[in-house]
Amino acid sequence: MPFDGIRVLTFDVVGTLIDFETGILDCLRPLTRVDDTALLESFARAEAAQASLTPELPFTQMLAPIYGRMAEELDLPEHAGLRESIPRWPAFPDAPQALRDLGRRFRLVALTNTDNWALARMNTTLGSPFDDTVTAEDVGVNKPDPQMFAYCLGRQSVHGYTRDDCLHVAQSQYHDIGIAAELGYRTCWIERRHGRSGFGATPEPRKLTTPDHHFTTLRELAAATSGFA
Repeated sequence: MPFDGIRVLTFDVVGTLIDFETGILDCLRPLTRVDDTALLESFARAEAAQASLTPELPFTQMLAPIYGRMAEELDLPEHAGLRESIPRWPAFPDAPQALRDLGRRFRLVALTNTDNWALARMNTTLGSPFDDTVTAEDVGVNKPDPQMFAYCLGRQSVHGYTRDDCLHVAQSQYHDIGIAAELGYRTCWIERRHGRSGFGATPEPRKLTTPDHHFTTLRELAAATSGFA
């Protein structure tokens, strides 16, 4: 059975549960006539460049310099308030209910490149579904650094869980699916950009990793696991 032995779901949050592309575009559209695709692709390039310079900073604390790079590239206004817009970033419509359903069957853990301030806001948006949380602020690095997964597994081991109990659920091939598979985790790719070209605001991975499970919505994962306790 495909989900046999899974007791813990670890989740990427930004892009998988929280629709950060809509959040970014809602913040930036009023400031420019640059089209959505160009804005998102510029964001992805800026994130990759900034993360290489400041790998210790949580993603959400990189937003100001990321926007600075975008502003220079696209001739945008000096300040956009991207970090300040985080409380308005929406959940994907299916996420809150799917998390409630999954939470009745599994331990839910946020494994996210955000800082604690941002995760607190996103957790509220999602209906506070998590049994445990691990942030880049806690660990001092961002995914795809393996230390994020090691720290998270250490926290779960206190409760008797092992790597074999875990399924990592994420939309980002770049930050999550590739490294999780390399580390021996079972993976579930939630392909939020299914049917659209490119990788949007997420940096492009070196290669696509074939996950153990592949859905386009979290609702599909909840339905697929409905028979598992």
